[in-house]
Amino acid sequence: MADVDITDKIGYTLLKKGVIDYETLEKSLKVKESEASKKERRNLGQILVSEFSADHDAVFREVANLYAFRETYVTDEVVDKARIEFIKKIVDALPETSRDMLIQTKMLPFKFDEKQSDKLIVICADPTDRNIPLIARNFNAKKYEVTYCRMKDIQTILEQVIPPQNEFLKLLEDSQIGIVETNSDDMAVDEEALEAEINKSAIANLLEGCIVEAVRRDVSDIHIVPAEGNKTNFLFRVDGNLTVWHCQENTMPEAVLAVVKDRTQNVDRFEREASQDGFIQRVIDGHQLRFRVSIMPIVTTEFKHKFESIVIRVLDDRKVITDLNKLGLQGPARDFFNRAISKPQGIIILTGPTGSGKSTTLIAALYQVIDPTVNVLTIEEPVEYIIKGARQLKIGPKMSFEQSIRGILRHDPDIVLVGEMRDKITAETAIKLANTGHLVFSTLHTNDAPSAVARLYKMGIEPFLIAYAINIIVAQRLIRTLCKVCKTPIEQEDWPSMLKFGFTEEELRTYTIYKPVGCDKCNGGYKGRAAIHEALFFSKAIKNIVLSAGERVDENAIRDQAARDGMWTLRRSGMERMKEGTACLEEVIANTVEDD
Repeated sequence: MADVDITDKIGYTLLKKGVIDYETLEKSLKVKESEASKKERRNLGQILVSEFSADHDAVFREVANLYAFRETYVTDEVVDKARIEFIKKIVDALPETSRDMLIQTKMLPFKFDEKQSDKLIVICADPTDRNIPLIARNFNAKKYEVTYCRMKDIQTILEQVIPPQNEFLKLLEDSQIGIVETNSDDMAVDEEALEAEINKSAIANLLEGCIVEAVRRDVSDIHIVPAEGNKTNFLFRVDGNLTVWHCQENTMPEAVLAVVKDRTQNVDRFEREASQDGFIQRVIDGHQLRFRVSIMPIVTTEFKHKFESIVIRVLDDRKVITDLNKLGLQGPARDFFNRAISKPQGIIILTGPTGSGKSTTLIAALYQVIDPTVNVLTIEEPVEYIIKGARQLKIGPKMSFEQSIRGILRHDPDIVLVGEMRDKITAETAIKLANTGHLVFSTLHTNDAPSAVARLYKMGIEPFLIAYAINIIVAQRLIRTLCKVCKTPIEQEDWPSMLKFGFTEEELRTYTIYKPVGCDKCNGGYKGRAAIHEALFFSKAIKNIVLSAGERVDENAIRDQAARDGMWTLRRSGMERMKEGTACLEEVIANTVEDD
């Protein structure tokens, strides 16, 4: 092994602090030596980040420190509309080449120094970049100081100052998508005419642009729905609500649908009468993303067309919550849930409708118990997110969901995630695993936590198995949260409806309850979503109620006992969100039922 030049302060410091290892340092120094004769050679920090995937901020914080650059902490600053406008004014005045270089270099004019009013503070992700002086001289400031700033903070501001362009939509503006006439008497699709339509790149640009836009707008699902008159509607689901993003007119819907199918793996473009499932993978803004595609045949008034509805679920691994504290479990639910997942065996069940965030909660819980010493297996159909540290079984033609459920017992598991207890076989296996020393996570479709017990009983699961297997059942809903910018306190004339809902006069005087308004920063007064929970912990009293079940499980008795044990209902959880100032009355009413 060649001697490493430890006189290189950057390398020595990063090695000492554990940012890089000895081998990486040795290799990076060799690269640096090979570039010694180049005119624009890179420093060690730049080589480590670009060639060896070292953590950008960890490296350049030390580089900045060694070169005596100050650090600007954006989190300590007020980055409001006025600040963004200040930055934007300077950036917009730059020549186009300088603006492009500024984006590439990741630098921005930030503010004038408080002590020297003529000195401009410039923030940079890499303050040693050689392009900085070339760009900064166009800021028209008498003096400027280059400071280091975290890449994430600069990127956040940069996206507000110069929103990233959607190249596909830009290409779409320059092209035309025209209609191809087909024989209206022919019940079959004219494949030649369809091929001619598909070959027009504009449709492809429309789809790709739609996917990019969906990721940037934090969309959960894209709906592509054909309509009469050669129209295809593109809808985005944002914060739980569907809105029209684009209506493609004068184009055969079959052509649009065929383009989606061509870009989707595991589906057949020529199959138009059966449901299909597939997926798309794309790198968008430097991140690898997956999209789950569901295709279903539909009927319209135009019987000659074989239309299909397509729903594309955006699976962004950056949104996966691995910290249980970030789930927002409130009051007793947090303690109950932590106690349930800390047990060595038993089953944790999440209930709620489709899109209520059950999988997000289960994955977060799973991350708390994943450990190199245990075998964690998951059975999901389809697999949505890659869970580090778990073996995720692949369901396919040669291994069905039911086969994998049976086979998992022979695969020496410690912890198992069963995507959904969809029938008696699945439920029985999950319960059996929980009763034989395994910790099991699963989901069930019911309205609330007590009704999940009745559902399992009706499936044919014996009461004693239910009583001793279940640790906790958590019912979950997602409610839209109020926009922080425009929300406004309710007035006293709104108090009667609040009192009727369940609040006391003392609570209304103590807490500020808000209602939505709507502004250019939100969707009709709402921005983002939060979870509300109903956590039914299986205490001895609850187990006794289940064990004594005769012909049916007494849900009301379970509900009453759970309340005595401290359980908050979904509505009570929603009321707490209102007290926090994050939710409004209408949203809580829409997502919960009245407590008995």
